[in-house]
Amino acid sequence: MKLIKKWSRRGIVSMGFLAFGLWLGGSVSPPTGEGTPSADEIARRSHLAQFYPGNDFKAQVVMRLISKDGKDRLRELTMLRKDVKEGGEQKYFIYFSQPTDVKDMTFLIYKYPGKDDDRWLFIPAVRLVKRIAASDKRSSFAGSDFTYEDVSGRDLEDDSFRLLREDVLDGKPVYVLESTPKDPKSANYSRKVSYIDRAILIPLKEEYSDATGKIFKVYTTDVIQRIVPKNGKGEGYWTIMKRTMKDLNSGHRTEVSFTKAEYDVGLPDDIFTERYLRTPPQKYIQ
Repeated sequence: MKLIKKWSRRGIVSMGFLAFGLWLGGSVSPPTGEGTPSADEIARRSHLAQFYPGNDFKAQVVMRLISKDGKDRLRELTMLRKDVKEGGEQKYFIYFSQPTDVKDMTFLIYKYPGKDDDRWLFIPAVRLVKRIAASDKRSSFAGSDFTYEDVSGRDLEDDSFRLLREDVLDGKPVYVLESTPKDPKSANYSRKVSYIDRAILIPLKEEYSDATGKIFKVYTTDVIQRIVPKNGKGEGYWTIMKRTMKDLNSGHRTEVSFTKAEYDVGLPDDIFTERYLRTPPQKYIQ
């Protein structure tokens, strides 16, 4: 696993979208130290670190969809994100540039913590804007092993959290946090176990289990880098530059890499409207 230097320094990391070899060691007893945050607090801090760094965010993304036998398909896209409120509402704009079958396809997401998000998809072949139903948030995102919910994050209020233990993963101290959906029908998993870096709050690994308790999907973090905002202010934000989601049943996996990432770009509000689904803002998707 390639990790960028100075892990002991605290920082904030981006959203969220990973495979590396790992091993577990160290203490497996429940945390007892007075300074250990509660499970809910760990979940909250990690959520902010993943999905809310900076005022806005722009990334050039390469997505590899890899089958069990090693055959892969590439997708290239631009992701734009703007915060309306820290820890609250957000807007996402996603534009696909390659390959030909998805070129000019766009997504628009309005994220509302505490209620269903609004999602729209523009299909260029028929020049149609389609509203994506709230129930589709667990569907595959653009044919990948990630869901729509993985892209913009799951609402904290939808899960119950339990801190299982403090441990060590690949030499890094981690919180081992269990997430259980309050409504079993609201998620495509019955239990998720996250290994969250204690210093920078990035989930280094996540295991998704089905109703029988069998792990069927695993997320891992490959590459992390501190990105200084475009305005040069501050030390920057820890950002997941490469991540992987693997379906253990099919053997299929999706690798997502950021070839370029920028914070505090100054994205205007009107980009995140239906108008730009049909005519993407060239200035910001290049």
